[in-house]
Amino acid sequence: MECLGGEKMRAYVLVSLKECDEKMIVDDLKSLPGVTNAYILFGEWDVLAEVDATDPEQLGTFIMDNIRSREEVKLTSSLIVAAR
Repeated sequence: MECLGGEKMRAYVLVSLKECDEKMIVDDLKSLPGVTNAYILFGEWDVLAEVDATDPEQLGTFIMDNIRSREEVKLTSSLIVAAR
């Protein structure tokens, strides 16, 4: 998910997981191009992934193909950064 020639957009993706190894999920997410970081959380959400994309369509496709499609994932919520 390289962003060539344009400014990147950033989103924070909150992930709720079924019973699984959160560290494995975070490590897998960190290895994906476009994920700048991922964290294990306490509370309602289990993981926070920081994702860069070139546009909303690319972001949506990335989330669907690489995060929501995982069988360990129950729910996601995406927070798109409006200004830096």
